Amino acid sequence: MGLSKTEKFSVHQNELAVMSKALGHPARIAILEYLLKANSCICGDIVGELGLAQATVSQHLKELKNLGIIKGNIEGTSTCYCIDSEKWESISVAFSQFFAKQTICVEGTCC
Repeated sequence: MGLSKTEKFSVHQNELAVMSKALGHPARIAILEYLLKANSCICGDIVGELGLAQATVSQHLKELKNLGIIKGNIEGTSTCYCIDSEKWESISVAFSQFFAKQTICVEGTCC
């Protein structure tokens, strides 16, 4: 597979692509929904909630943490996770602006 040549695209386009990739797995969406529902820091419950292996959940948490959408605080022997509300808002705004762009297709000019 070739290089993606990200330098050919705008910063905004690259940022949306990175966010999309990080959100592009159902397990990550499930993790975010669980954290949103709990509305607090969660320690260790995520594996039980998803029914996936600890290593798999850890990889998904790592991707979400790399994006900055979740934060992790070490408490004893475990890490507690919660949504980073500022990053959540910035991602929400970025996608809202992207999807707010209207498509106008004049009859006979589109497929």
